[in-house]
Amino acid sequence: MFLDLNEEQRLIRETAREFATAELAPVAAALDRGEEQELFFANLKKLAELGFMGLNVATDYGGTEAGVIAFSVALTEIAKACAATAVTVSVNNMVCEVIQAVGSKEQRERYIPKICSGEFLAGAFALTETGAGSDPAAMTTSAVQDGDDWILNGSKIFITSAPYAGVFVVWAVTDRTAPKGKGISCFLVEAGTPGCLIGRAEEKMGQHASATNELLLQNCRIPASSLMGGLNDGFRVAVAELAGGRIGIGSLALGIGLAAMDAAARYASARKQFGHTLSDFQSIQWKIADATTELEAARLLLMNAAFCKEQGKSYSREASMAKLFATEAANRVCYEALQIFGGYGYTAEFPVERFSRDVRITTIYEGTSEIQRLIIARDVLRNYA
Repeated sequence: MFLDLNEEQRLIRETAREFATAELAPVAAALDRGEEQELFFANLKKLAELGFMGLNVATDYGGTEAGVIAFSVALTEIAKACAATAVTVSVNNMVCEVIQAVGSKEQRERYIPKICSGEFLAGAFALTETGAGSDPAAMTTSAVQDGDDWILNGSKIFITSAPYAGVFVVWAVTDRTAPKGKGISCFLVEAGTPGCLIGRAEEKMGQHASATNELLLQNCRIPASSLMGGLNDGFRVAVAELAGGRIGIGSLALGIGLAAMDAAARYASARKQFGHTLSDFQSIQWKIADATTELEAARLLLMNAAFCKEQGKSYSREASMAKLFATEAANRVCYEALQIFGGYGYTAEFPVERFSRDVRITTIYEGTSEIQRLIIARDVLRNYA
């Protein structure tokens, strides 16, 4: 692939960088402490107005239609400033893309513009259950047809943006007699629908400003028109969309890693010990060199995966490799950055403490590192079967 960004992609990256520096970075620590939630919402609306909630969505539905590479670089810039905001942007783009991919014309026109414009602060992806995390085909949430309606019962966990989402993409079992993973369908459930309840909030290690809640479905009645895509075809849809989401989470992790190393390099250039700045010591130089190399490798893997998706090529293996490497590398980089800061890095006075907490989840959500390795290995070994 051609590795340079085109003019539109550069403009989107610069716009994201300027907004993140001016609006997100100054309040990220306060948001992490649970403060300024209204400002968090206001920034989401501003990002929507700038076109960041539908970067790979057609302009007919209010999207930017800038493509996957633009989405990746924009998310990286946003994550450098505030990972909690970045994950909301990532999920919103995922929701818009899945509705655009398999939704009816009416569904696309009804929901996508509301997310892209900020009328809905967020969309939410409701797939994971207590007993169905890395194995989503094991879900038990059910959807039973009743006349012209569907009745949903079950619960979902770890739902990003649940309290302020305007619409949920919900997966449920519609044919219990089908083989595992074959009898699952996908539905759109509007917030406020009777029987669609927001459950308890998770108390998380990091990314505190981004809400993560349980979603309860208790005799939740929705119209037949809420079915999205083909009946019993929902698992295939979920697998396809998770692959795209991995580019987003890898890009988010890259942003956190870049922010951590930038903070560490600045600190090492100013902090003196034994009559020298820390940056004079070879041990610190090697940490910076190794971290910078890993982050650049992560960027290139992400660009390759984004390019493959944008060109309509197969990209599942590429997305998994990019997500695996970028998130693992970003975790290592954040901990090396904290080590460079020494004792100060363990305090909330400096942002590397927050970066180290925010980055940890990236090797878990949108598919754990172990699942990524499984996907990659199966794809490789398929050629030798």
